[in-house]
Amino acid sequence: MTISYVAAGALAQHANTVTPALPAGAAAGQLAVCQVVSAHPTDAQPSTPSGWTLVGSASGGAGAFGTNTGPRRLTFFARELAGGDAAPTTAIPSGSSGSAIGARVFTLKRTAGTGWRWAATFGTDSTSDTSFSAACATALTWKPGDFAVLGYAWNVQTATATARGVTATGETFAAATSQITDQISSGSGARLQVATTSVTAGSGTQAPTVTSTLSAAATGAAAALRVREGSSDISASPQSVFPPRTLVSVTGLSGDDITSVSVYRQQGTALTPVRAASGVDTTGASVLLRVDAEQPFGIPVNYAAVLGDANGGSWTVYSGPITSTVDSDVVSDAVQGTGARVFIEEWADKKRTRDATVFNVGGRLVVVGRPRSGAQATVTVSTDTDDDGDALQGLLSAATEGVILIRHQVTSPYVDGYQALLDDSEKPNWQTPYRAWDLSLAESEPWPDVLEAAGYTLQDVANNYATLADLAADFTTLLAIAMYDFGN
Repeated sequence: MTISYVAAGALAQHANTVTPALPAGAAAGQLAVCQVVSAHPTDAQPSTPSGWTLVGSASGGAGAFGTNTGPRRLTFFARELAGGDAAPTTAIPSGSSGSAIGARVFTLKRTAGTGWRWAATFGTDSTSDTSFSAACATALTWKPGDFAVLGYAWNVQTATATARGVTATGETFAAATSQITDQISSGSGARLQVATTSVTAGSGTQAPTVTSTLSAAATGAAAALRVREGSSDISASPQSVFPPRTLVSVTGLSGDDITSVSVYRQQGTALTPVRAASGVDTTGASVLLRVDAEQPFGIPVNYAAVLGDANGGSWTVYSGPITSTVDSDVVSDAVQGTGARVFIEEWADKKRTRDATVFNVGGRLVVVGRPRSGAQATVTVSTDTDDDGDALQGLLSAATEGVILIRHQVTSPYVDGYQALLDDSEKPNWQTPYRAWDLSLAESEPWPDVLEAAGYTLQDVANNYATLADLAADFTTLLAIAMYDFGN
């Protein structure tokens, strides 16, 4: 697993707006970084180019704003290239005396990982001399193999540099390699510098100090942009147990210092939170497992995980599409992992009521009422086998909070939904296992999100194992049981 510097495009400079070119050979999958150094009387932050992400920005320097004096701003933007990408455009306010902006885009490539992860920290040095040292304000997590981009913005155009480097307590960095040095001669001018290095030893959370030796006294800002090959990913595995459910696993969390995860089911562009998977604290964990037992049938869905890391970064990873199929309609309880195969025979008209009172005021009718209620209806379902009938009987007797989930064989917004059970009537057929059921229902909210969906039931275990010794022989940890498919 290695990250390496690839190439840089040409410097673009102007009084207020620049469009720096992508480097020759820029390719899909590479990380493009746009480093911007700007000078402006109001210290304005450059605008974020369309399709790019602001990594961070800081200003530093001493003296009143002017040529080779005063503050200069350093800004990083980043974007994973998709192929055929346009050059970025960034700007500071126009019409200000002495304003200047310069930018270059450079690219990085990786040999492994699931994506790019980055974090940046900035510092300033306001002492005008040739020994530049900027203690960064924010601590970053570091580990061997981390790649670091060292960016500099000085207020003296001609101040070249040697011995660029970075230090952090407990961390060992390789000797830095100079990559870019540019004079920005527009307006009051500035100097743009880039070097790269990597962590060779040490892990921890430290605020680094970025250093350099200058050819002329100057002040300004510097940054350490830490870049990693992502390890976190998400996968969705349909289970073969009934009722249908999907095991969603988010892995590689510790390698990316992920401290919070939210998991969603994606249907088209709509995102629906997966049960008990919103803002889960994953500090110190490497894996998060959740079961989705509420997915629609007969249509493809993806799963997405929004990851928050220890440095405040946010990343989203996606699974491939899966389609859950069944040969009947389904009534289920996702919390307990139970359900029954049924056929919806009849869904009578949905009735909605409104608590309202009519007043005759001077011959005019005034209605005072509350919002309209959810729908109530009597739904007739049938089961064809003794097992299905007994499963429905058990479900109706012990439904979590008296709520059931009804889903059509191929999802239908007029059928799929959560229903509170008011009462039920069972109509057996004494010659065959066929049974009909009249269910009196009222539309309901889902079960509370804090109730996690069951991945397997004790009956699933009993169907597969005769003794606890057999179970222990196959599974060494509870995690292994949670990830197992107890179906056929």
